[in-house]
Amino acid sequence: MATVELTFSALPAHVRTARLVATAIARRTGVAEALLDEVRLAVGEACSRAVEAHRLHCPGEPVRIELRDDAGRFEVTVTDAAPSEDLKPHVMEANGNFMPDDLGGLGIAVIAGLADDVEVYPGPKGMRIRMSWPALPSAV
Repeated sequence: MATVELTFSALPAHVRTARLVATAIARRTGVAEALLDEVRLAVGEACSRAVEAHRLHCPGEPVRIELRDDAGRFEVTVTDAAPSEDLKPHVMEANGNFMPDDLGGLGIAVIAGLADDVEVYPGPKGMRIRMSWPALPSAV
């Protein structure tokens, strides 16, 4: 299992870099070409949400992204440091079993529609959004 970690300042301009890095690593780990736009959009949405939360609550803290290939899956975790203690953890699949108002509105619903599997873990010290897509095991 290979892991890449990326941290960046809470600036909207860095979201584009995060999308580019995620797409390049997804391609290298064997995510189907047809899914790369979904990866790019979901990572961009998660990073934009994190940047906005940081700009409101903790502008000096970096946003953290972890990208890994794990047992035939490409997994991206976006972690912020903005408090979200009033929300409950949810595990979602892109099958319609999701209430968008539960976890911060439309952005999380968009991510759930783009990623194959999504888990959202809010807490008093930040929110972690884990997304994954199928990858070909022989790609690397």
